[in-house]
Amino acid sequence: MIGSIVHLSDTHFGGEADLSLIEAVEDLLPDLEPTATVVSGDLTVRARHGEFQAARAFVRELERTAPVMVIPGNHDVQWWLRPFLPFGTAAKYQKYAAYFGPDLTPSTSLPGVLIAAAQTSHGLACGSLTLQPRDTAVKGHLPAKEIQRVTALLGQADPTQLRVLVVHHNVLPGEISGRMGLARWKRAQQRIVDSGAELVLCGHDHQESAQQLAGKVVVSCVGTLSQRSRGDRPSMFHRVCWDPESIQVEQYRWDGKRGLFKRSDVHAFSRTAKVHEARVPARAS
Repeated sequence: MIGSIVHLSDTHFGGEADLSLIEAVEDLLPDLEPTATVVSGDLTVRARHGEFQAARAFVRELERTAPVMVIPGNHDVQWWLRPFLPFGTAAKYQKYAAYFGPDLTPSTSLPGVLIAAAQTSHGLACGSLTLQPRDTAVKGHLPAKEIQRVTALLGQADPTQLRVLVVHHNVLPGEISGRMGLARWKRAQQRIVDSGAELVLCGHDHQESAQQLAGKVVVSCVGTLSQRSRGDRPSMFHRVCWDPESIQVEQYRWDGKRGLFKRSDVHAFSRTAKVHEARVPARAS
C-alpha cells in the first residue's frame, strides 16, 4: 500500500449530530494512519456559528493525525443572502470562510496522491435548478469552468500519484433514494471522466457506496455521521487505500452495541491504464 485517505462527510453539527459517532472517529483515526483525511461537506445543519465552531473543533482534532481537507456542502451555504445575483456571491460562504478559510476549493499534493476539490454547492443557482421544488438549494452544479480548473490541477500530478477529485454531491444515484446529487448529471459525469480523476470522494446522499463511473473512475460516497442516515442504516465512513495496481475502499460500519466502528466490506478496483504505463521503465537509448 502506498497510502490511504480517510473519507468522512455530512457531520451535520447541530441538533442532528451524533456525538458518539464523532468521538469514535476521533479515537479510531490514529490507528488508521491516513495520508490525509477528507471531509466532503455538510459540516452543519443551518450554517450557524455554533455549528461551525463544533465542526472546526472536530477538524482540529483530526489534524493531530494527518492533514485534513474540508469543503462546503449545501447545508454550509447561506444561499438566501444572494439568490441568483451574479455578484456578491462571497456573502453565501461568509460564515464557512470565517472558520475554514476563504479557499472553497482547496488542493494538496502529498506523497503518492494529488487531491483537488471542485465546488458543487452553490445554493440557489441557475445551474442547479430542476423541475422538482424540493431540490431548491439542494441540487449541486458542476460548471464547465470549475472542472476545467480541476482538470488543469490534476494534469500536474506526478505519474505515480493517485489523482483524486473531491465534491460534495453524489455523482451516482443513491440506492435507496434513487436521486442524483448533481443537476444535469450526464454532462457532469462526462466532465468528471474527462478530468483525469481516478477517484472521486463525495457524500450528500447519506448512504454509503463504492462504485465505478463509466468503468474508469472509482466513486467513494460515504454516509453521514449524524442521526440522518438514510433508511435507518448504521453510519459508515471509508478508508480508501491505493497501490500502483489498485484502489481499495474499506467500509467502516457503526456497531451500536459495542459503540465503535468496525471494518466491514472491502471493494477493490484496478487503477487506470495511464498509471500502469507510467510504471514501465523507459528503454535505454
